[in-house]
Amino acid sequence: MYLEFENKDNKLIVHMFGELDHHSAEEVRNKIDDRLDRDNIGKLIMDFSDVSFMDSSGIGVVIGRYKKLNSKGGTICITKISGSVKRVFELSGMFKIIKFYKNIEDAVESI
Repeated sequence: MYLEFENKDNKLIVHMFGELDHHSAEEVRNKIDDRLDRDNIGKLIMDFSDVSFMDSSGIGVVIGRYKKLNSKGGTICITKISGSVKRVFELSGMFKIIKFYKNIEDAVESI
């Protein structure tokens, strides 16, 4: 999995490319946490537009970032989810605790 980071209005936007599964989860978790801590950012937007596959390890990455930010008074949201990846989020009940936006612009304005 490949990650691109963008800082917009003191919000970290993570553009993810590839598969978020047990092979890539730890690396993704470490890279996002490193950037959140280094830049002292409390708002995270995860862009799933180019994620082709996600398993329960991916859910763990998202939930872990939610817990990390929530404990510091921060927030997380996800954008541009579709297909089978969206189905994983629906089945896991993630949309009950993490907001979903259709595009990054809406997410930046809302969180």
